Amino acid sequence: MESAVRTGALAPGDPLPAVRALAGELGVSPATVARAYQDLRQRGLVVTAGRHGTRVRPRPPVAARRAALLPPPRPDAHDLASGHPDRRLLPPLGPHLAALAAGFGPATGYADAAVLPELAAAARERLAADGVPADELTVTGGALDGIERLLAAHLRPGDAVAVEDPGWANLLDLIAALGLRTVGVPVDDEGPTVAGVRVALAAGVRALVVTSRAQNPTGAAVSADRAEALRTLLADWADLLLIEDDHAAELARVPLHPLAGVTPAWALVRSVSKPYGPDLRLAVLAGDEATVARVAGRAQVGAGWVSTVLQHLVLALWRDPGTAELVRRAADGYDRRRDGLVAALAARGLAAHGRTGINVWVPVPDETVAVTALRDAGWSVAPGGLYRIAAAPAVRITVSTLDDTDLPPLADALAHAVRPVKGGAPY
Repeated sequence: MESAVRTGALAPGDPLPAVRALAGELGVSPATVARAYQDLRQRGLVVTAGRHGTRVRPRPPVAARRAALLPPPRPDAHDLASGHPDRRLLPPLGPHLAALAAGFGPATGYADAAVLPELAAAARERLAADGVPADELTVTGGALDGIERLLAAHLRPGDAVAVEDPGWANLLDLIAALGLRTVGVPVDDEGPTVAGVRVALAAGVRALVVTSRAQNPTGAAVSADRAEALRTLLADWADLLLIEDDHAAELARVPLHPLAGVTPAWALVRSVSKPYGPDLRLAVLAGDEATVARVAGRAQVGAGWVSTVLQHLVLALWRDPGTAELVRRAADGYDRRRDGLVAALAARGLAAHGRTGINVWVPVPDETVAVTALRDAGWSVAPGGLYRIAAAPAVRITVSTLDDTDLPPLADALAHAVRPVKGGAPY
């Protein structure tokens, strides 16, 4: 089955044969097939989908021989599914790279590679302004890399991790690939619900991952009241690893209300990918002394360090007033598109979620029907099943590439997809 995933014979979402049927075909016992399926689940290649049986995960952790396992969208469709920032709004890197090239001295050697002191100082200043204690700090190759290192440093295969439901699809796939178990926590516009976190804690989770702002896919942001309630709840759980993901950083136009420090083991990860560009694989990771030391120490015996060339580039972007202004304009543009789409859908009687960030989450009765109807109308959106554990069906729409003129026809198409018309009237 792994070979079939690798070669493309099994694509993401494809069903696996029923256990007894495959056992009969291969001439082995059902227990043998069930054990093989269990191994595939523990390694994150497949997922059990209730009545739908066992299926290949959307992002199985095995390199495929072809570039893309998912079927390509219509060539003429407007891509609202990728989740990428608008390339038109990203700051240019060329001038900063040229300035760095002109000022570089001898190449950095193995013994000298580490977190740049000036980058660490700038990161501490930026985090402190948001109320995050950052005495202990390191850098990782992006937000997901930081989260992977945190989970690997504290947890073992089979441990349970509480995650937002709906939540970040890449994180769900990573947790599965690490052999960990997910426990879904319902999320509303103010972040993970207190009741949901309480249930997850009672279920014995070893870690909790919270998206601070611009939650993917719902756009939720942890409010001041929700943060206070969660801090009160988590204060009694000394054995819990608390991870906060602030991936939107400067693009989020709401205040950060951190939970940092409420548990002995904690970390906040802040990426530079969304404001400055996905190709800048760098995130700042602040946390308690033991946690940061574990992450940094593991990196030293593995990848080693995040390129100091990349660190210098990020520092130059942080220091440039012109770049800061471009990021502010991008944030304004995303807010206008997101809020405009939510308002357009509300005018057509459709509820949608999108408080912050670049995504809008729209509940629908049937994801397949909605995605297909939108595709036929020229809009490619992401099915909510990629992000859900037990949450209700929905579609995720990334607003980053939308223009103001796109909002009315997109809202019309979505209203038609949710409430098709037959003979001129909804049915």
